[in-house]
Amino acid sequence: MNARWNDGRIRACFGAVQAGWMLAAAMLCGAAAPRDAATPEARTAAYLDRIADSPPRLRMFLQTMPKGGDLHNHAGGAIYAEDMLGWAAAEGLCLSIDPAGMAPPPCDAPGRVAAADLARDYPRYAAFVDAFSTRGFEGGTGDPRVSGYDRFFSTFGAFWPIAARHGGKVMAVSRQQAAADNLSYAELSTGSAATQPLLAKVGDGDVRDLAALYARIAPELPDAVRTTRKEYDGYDAEMAAIDGCATPAPKPACATEIRYQYAAIRTRPPAQVFAELALGFALVEADPRFVAVNIVAPEHDPVALRDYALHMRMLRFLKERYPAVPLSLHAGELTLGLVPPRDLAFHIHDAVTVAGARRIGHGIDISYETNARALLARMARDRVAVEINLTSNAVILGVKGRDHPLSLYRQAGVPVVLSTDDEGVSRSDMTNEYLRAVTEQNLRYRDLKQIARDSLHYAFLSGDSLWQDRVGGSRVPACRVLDSDACRTFTATHAKARLEARLERDFDRFERQSFD
Repeated sequence: MNARWNDGRIRACFGAVQAGWMLAAAMLCGAAAPRDAATPEARTAAYLDRIADSPPRLRMFLQTMPKGGDLHNHAGGAIYAEDMLGWAAAEGLCLSIDPAGMAPPPCDAPGRVAAADLARDYPRYAAFVDAFSTRGFEGGTGDPRVSGYDRFFSTFGAFWPIAARHGGKVMAVSRQQAAADNLSYAELSTGSAATQPLLAKVGDGDVRDLAALYARIAPELPDAVRTTRKEYDGYDAEMAAIDGCATPAPKPACATEIRYQYAAIRTRPPAQVFAELALGFALVEADPRFVAVNIVAPEHDPVALRDYALHMRMLRFLKERYPAVPLSLHAGELTLGLVPPRDLAFHIHDAVTVAGARRIGHGIDISYETNARALLARMARDRVAVEINLTSNAVILGVKGRDHPLSLYRQAGVPVVLSTDDEGVSRSDMTNEYLRAVTEQNLRYRDLKQIARDSLHYAFLSGDSLWQDRVGGSRVPACRVLDSDACRTFTATHAKARLEARLERDFDRFERQSFD
């Protein structure tokens, strides 16, 4: 029986490879015999299968499932409106009613309200929550005259003056939310006030000669790096104090590790974008807390569209000078109708082949790319991972269910991870992203487990991986036994392997519990 099964499996494996069905090939070729239905993993997978049609039960299951890392998380957008309104009230700030946002005193002037008074005026409080988020948009209670992308991006102008005053609290709340979702790691996309002198220096200058422009700002970079590091020293200290990380009873959030991506704003004048990117590269090289450079803001903005190819050339220029600095780039967060078809044809391609991105954020328009099959094959071959943001894509772009390219990436063999994007603005969390992956994308337990493992493997963590060949396959010799002295020695000097080993232990505990 087993011999006949193995023979048939081998033939199916070769057939899938020859047909180019990458996902099927991976599934068929990856095992030589049926899985033992009695293993803890198999029992856990069977339980998810039984509850997949019950979102409440699924939520309870997924809440406690280990999820690895969140690799696409904008720190400011991660904060719920209620937190920011609470901070504004505690500071005695004034808010403008229309448009919603922070306002100068006096608070009793026409069109203004004291943030502290909102607790006694729920309709107005609710209106501010709506203005600071996309609450109700997917449920159909939002203004039908306002698009998802306009509603989403308008929130940042409303709440950012409040969030910007509370950098340490922003980081602390982001980490607390990650810990509540059983994440052991998060990369927070952030910026710095240290860019202002650089932006002022370059203004709206000439970008035709990037070498000359870099020569102008290079002398300013060491001071900007020092200022930024000091700024984040303060944030980290406040975050640690809020969670009591140095006390005998630290909060669970202290066990979730945080790194930062430095993000440039793609809608600024080109010379200023270049200055921000240059600071990001210099910062990642100087400070291990900063692990990558990114570029953010609406990709469909006319300035972002006009300068997209230029931005990719800027990134390539800086990458040549800082070759060890990784890039995770927002690319392809576009749909047909939002922009002309010509703008759907090259953004992911250029992020990968021109800028040299090791990860892509969103990647929604992949099927519109010129020679998409070749691009998918290259991403699979080079292991360029895609950060999938299901709730964000549904709210901003209206892309979900079978219209989402998640299955296309997986079938092509491109690594994918699930991310939150701006969970506070979208009123979501990582558990909800996993839930949507099951209910909308038909993923099952082993798919989710692979995604969680990949979220750490493709994280910009230092050191070697726990995995010898493929993620989830054979472990490196030192860690064949996870709790051995050899493995402890290995993981002590390899941050990636350390968190991967922690995830494997967490999965072992999770799968051995009783779910019935």
